[in-house]
Amino acid sequence: MQLPPARGAVSAALIDVLRGRASKLPAFARFGGDEDLHLTLFICYELSYRGWDGVDDGWEWDPGVLHLRAAAEKRFLAALHELVGPPPRDVDPASVPARLGELVAADDGPGLAGHLRGRATCEQFEEFVTHRSVYHLREADPHTWAIPRLAGRAKAALVEIQADEYGGGVASRMHQELFKQTLRWFGLDQTYGGYVGSVGGPTLAVNNVMSLFGLHRKSRGMLLGHLAAYEMTSSLPNRSYANGLRRLGGDAAATAFYDEHVEADAVHEQIAAHDMCGSFAVAEPELAGDVLFGARCALALDNVWAASILDAWNAGRSSLRAGDCEPLHAG
Repeated sequence: MQLPPARGAVSAALIDVLRGRASKLPAFARFGGDEDLHLTLFICYELSYRGWDGVDDGWEWDPGVLHLRAAAEKRFLAALHELVGPPPRDVDPASVPARLGELVAADDGPGLAGHLRGRATCEQFEEFVTHRSVYHLREADPHTWAIPRLAGRAKAALVEIQADEYGGGVASRMHQELFKQTLRWFGLDQTYGGYVGSVGGPTLAVNNVMSLFGLHRKSRGMLLGHLAAYEMTSSLPNRSYANGLRRLGGDAAATAFYDEHVEADAVHEQIAAHDMCGSFAVAEPELAGDVLFGARCALALDNVWAASILDAWNAGRSSLRAGDCEPLHAG
């Protein structure tokens, strides 16, 4: 994956160092807004995934990069606390599955799935797919960080979910690979991370929160709550996406990714809430509130992201970054 263009002074300094154009990072990070913050975080986090073209793998554990990442994470966590509140304390572990269900039932998103199902133009659906490619081309990877940090029933449940995400050992059935068929139908780039430079801060934030929780052992409860929220809210929207794409002429290969999630996530919902999160909360009751916090973050950030896309479309413009595509026109 190629390093994307900078979006502020901090991301520019980081990119310069990783490319060998500067010798050290600034001592203090003064982020030029959320775009700068989340691109900086995404670049730091990707060093722990597949890395960047031409960037030495040793940068993953460089003290300067880790110091910068910590500063960015502190700011991101503060924003998450402002958005959803801090993790609740003194949570009854036995109540966690039911409380997850209540969070999901109370979630009233901005209606992106309905728009894509019945009203989106082909250009708008293509933009949606472009945004989602940042996550779907590495789908399941962030949550897999939790596997070695768990034990017992919670670990077995997570492995069961992840095994389905990875196609049950069949490469062509991996969800990451199925999504490439959707990209191919639209004629979009199937390269891992190919559109990082085209998407805005809300899309990067949706991805960064998974890495934030996944790369810190202390946040394992938050990561499980995040995954549970995804699994518990996935089936119906994916049905809408599949039907919307069929409305636009999408063939079976194009909709296979969404159709797969309609079935798989209906099963995963119960496994995630009860076997995974419920068992984890009982085993580690002091982290029961973290599970709920992770779920709240997942739902809230997805709503912010969806609203940003719909706001752009309602204004008759692209939801991608300026210069990456032509403005959309009504109809």
